[in-house]
Amino acid sequence: MAATSPAPTRAAAALTLAPHRRVHHVHMPSGRPCPCRTSASPRRRTPRCRAKPTVKGVVDDDEDASRESDPERKEEEEAMTATGTLPGWLRLDTVGMDILSIAAPAVLALAADPIAALVDTAFVGHIGSTELAAVGVSISIFNLVSKLFNVPLLNVTTSFVAEQQAVDDSYRGTGENEFRRFPDNKLTEERKFLPAVTTSLALASGIGLMETVALIFGSGTLMDFIGIPVDSPVRIPAEQFLTFRAYGAPPIIVALAAQGAFRGLMDTKTPLYAIGVGNLVNAILDAIFVFPLGLGVRGAALATVTSEYVIACILLWKLNSKVVIFSGKIIGGGMIRYLKSGGLLIGRTIAVLLTMTLSTSLAAREGPVPMAGHQLCLQVWLTISLLNDALALAGQALLATEYTKRNYKQARMVLYRVLQIGGVTGTALAIILFFGFGSFSSLFTDDPAVLGIAKSGVWFVAISQPINAVAFVVDGLYYGVSDFAYAAYSMFFAGAISSAFLLVAAPEFGLGGVWAGLILFMSLRAVAGLWR
Repeated sequence: MAATSPAPTRAAAALTLAPHRRVHHVHMPSGRPCPCRTSASPRRRTPRCRAKPTVKGVVDDDEDASRESDPERKEEEEAMTATGTLPGWLRLDTVGMDILSIAAPAVLALAADPIAALVDTAFVGHIGSTELAAVGVSISIFNLVSKLFNVPLLNVTTSFVAEQQAVDDSYRGTGENEFRRFPDNKLTEERKFLPAVTTSLALASGIGLMETVALIFGSGTLMDFIGIPVDSPVRIPAEQFLTFRAYGAPPIIVALAAQGAFRGLMDTKTPLYAIGVGNLVNAILDAIFVFPLGLGVRGAALATVTSEYVIACILLWKLNSKVVIFSGKIIGGGMIRYLKSGGLLIGRTIAVLLTMTLSTSLAAREGPVPMAGHQLCLQVWLTISLLNDALALAGQALLATEYTKRNYKQARMVLYRVLQIGGVTGTALAIILFFGFGSFSSLFTDDPAVLGIAKSGVWFVAISQPINAVAFVVDGLYYGVSDFAYAAYSMFFAGAISSAFLLVAAPEFGLGGVWAGLILFMSLRAVAGLWR
């Protein structure tokens, strides 16, 4: 026998059973109540009406009870409702304010690192051009090695801590705790045990030590790899700076893991304070080590490393007041999940680095003046992307929390709001850069040829801003639901197509082809993210 559709069955039941307070109305197609009379025994006879009635507001008690007793069905219905609900246009509602309250301190913290690098550059630049070039080479090598592991760990930690924080909140007040594998007398309402924090810090410590060993003993090989020969005047100061800088690898990655934990707890103010104190220490020590003590580039590296240990200590001290960070209880399943997700994001980071490195290499083939103009545009482009990064991490933390709690409507509202704010921000930045780029570009150089190249690239910098905003924000949203696989595979796809385009377009169209390839890269990232 063919199965009966539940909707007609409920409608028939409403017509044959006696009126119930949960059966609201039986309406004619015209919208008027049915004027016919019913018999004395309504349970057995249908209304005497020739018109076909329609049923509105039928709610069966048994169905209602089954819905309440079946949480999976209720969650599915909520998810379907959320999918079909489209929030209004951009408003500074509760969700919007939450996003801004997380993003504003985050963008200041993200901007602090480039500012610290500028301080180092300013001091070293007064030593000599050779030392300045050496520091530039060393920083490039250090960033290449560290970012390969640090950025994935930061993003994974943010998502996993936000998830476990949401689960812990759901157990509060029930007398139970999903993660309570720690003595209760050391846990309070303010201090929790989240395994993701312990696991992240343990991984960070191990990776940091490996980076230190690789940078110290492999500095010569790395110099050869990027084309700095042994007889180059840059070689010795570059190796000196890199060797001293290598000792700062452990505190950097530990501090990033702690920042990820704070982001997961939706606290971006504490990292801002810690980084601010560290940068102040760096500036003071630069002024002491570089010239008065005569340490040169080694003094600049020593000042930076000291400030990094200060930042890490402050973050660990503050984090320990909120969660248990030294528990000795690292859950194997959690470690495997970290390694799997981190491995995917390492692959994603490689795809980004290869594409960006290829674009820089192709621009360098155009000559020193075009390369200088391209580098100016690229630095402005990358600096402004910090704002998009801040919006992405705000969306990541909020979405991870709401999605874990199964607040699907709220999660979808977060998704729309962060995309709306990103779109508006990107458009505003595009307008500002288009009309103001020429004014402040002269702050970076007074070479008219370089300025001419840079001003011709204003289209690249300005037009790409809305696209960049969407691409960065969508990445954060996928991190928020821990879909690291799609984030990685979509980046492989975007990087492969963009790299192929760059290899064809750059030799033919010069810098125009390079900029077009970078816009294509960001566009494919945005489309791949929105597609799903």
